[in-house]
Amino acid sequence: MTAETTHPNTETVDDDRRNFIHIATGAVALGGAGMFAWAAVDQWNPAADTKAASSLEVDVSKVPLGGEIRVLIGGKPFFIRHRTEAEIASAEAVNVDTLRDPETDDSRLRPRADGTLNRAILVTSGSCTHLGCVPVGPSQGNTGDFGGWFCPCHGSHYDTSGRIRKGPAPRNLPVPNYRWVSDSVVNISL
Repeated sequence: MTAETTHPNTETVDDDRRNFIHIATGAVALGGAGMFAWAAVDQWNPAADTKAASSLEVDVSKVPLGGEIRVLIGGKPFFIRHRTEAEIASAEAVNVDTLRDPETDDSRLRPRADGTLNRAILVTSGSCTHLGCVPVGPSQGNTGDFGGWFCPCHGSHYDTSGRIRKGPAPRNLPVPNYRWVSDSVVNISL
């Protein structure tokens, strides 16, 4: 049985039908608003080509002993250094308690699939933690006071593990997300 209302000098109105039409119209409007909101928020997500450019596989066997390569991922610089035995020994000999941003050399390395560390390969961000300049390193002939990297912009000195030792930089060169794909290939991702 439906509710009907009769108005003088008008036709009969089906209240249930009118209520259904109002509810259906509201549901469609709400669904449209939800779809618009989803599309508006989704446009802030990175595009597929940007996501693809946010990681890189690097064959570290091509980095000469005592040398480094610099790569750009998503427009950000990263250093991959093949450290010598002397550089590794220098990094491990540091009293961590004396550092501004205390980290051991081993904590700055990522394990391979078998759980061992490749101490010869160091992967760090290539942006100074002071104001984002790109430090120069041993391969450019300027290692600063601690054998690692030197930021010529404001004088920050990093050691052979990328730890801040002197200057205005507040933190060590960050270690990016990376994992060993094989014994000679690392995957670095943002």
